[in-house]
Amino acid sequence: MLLMQPAVAVFDLDGTLIDSAADLHRAVNRMLTELGCAPLPLAEVRTMIGDGVSVLIARALAARQCAVDPATALPLFLRHYEADPAELTRLYPGVHATLERLRARGVTLAICTNKPARVTRVILGRLGIEQHFSRVIGGDSLPFRKPDPRALLELLNDLGAAPAASLMVGDSEVDAATAQAAGVPFVLMTHGYHRGPLHDIACVAALDHFDELAGLVTA
Repeated sequence: MLLMQPAVAVFDLDGTLIDSAADLHRAVNRMLTELGCAPLPLAEVRTMIGDGVSVLIARALAARQCAVDPATALPLFLRHYEADPAELTRLYPGVHATLERLRARGVTLAICTNKPARVTRVILGRLGIEQHFSRVIGGDSLPFRKPDPRALLELLNDLGAAPAASLMVGDSEVDAATAQAAGVPFVLMTHGYHRGPLHDIACVAALDHFDELAGLVTA
């Protein structure tokens, strides 16, 4: 069995730690309704998640051929989403206990997500896991974001960790590309929002259940 001893473990958020599709779907459809466009099914919105809210909005508008500038639609979406971003959002099974185990083994935990930082912190607090993370990088925290590796590298530099001595955990092609470009080993959670076949996503391990991660990381 693969064993790792990272100094830092960096996690994606949506599709990795949390299943947020239902709340995102609700906000997207409220935005579309406000713009006079037909709503989208949950399964279709799930395929649009992972590249940040601006891309999500652009994809939703295009899917409904809604002739509205995404920059105009974005504030409408955020108003609906930020009103309650964690009503339907849930942690994946095993997340809380696994984060506690990793911290007990001396691993520093951080988040690198394309979701806005403020709403990320609200969700982490509502779900009771904010205290586990030493640093949170959102899609609006820096001038660049995933898959640009600088988002991940700047976070690791702030924490004093070398890429090769770190670990990234994510659920998508975007996360895998970020980790690969940064020289960070990548663990794939298969329960998330990937778009293509799982076997096409480069990783050192692919896990179906979050609590399997604790078995890879030694003290």
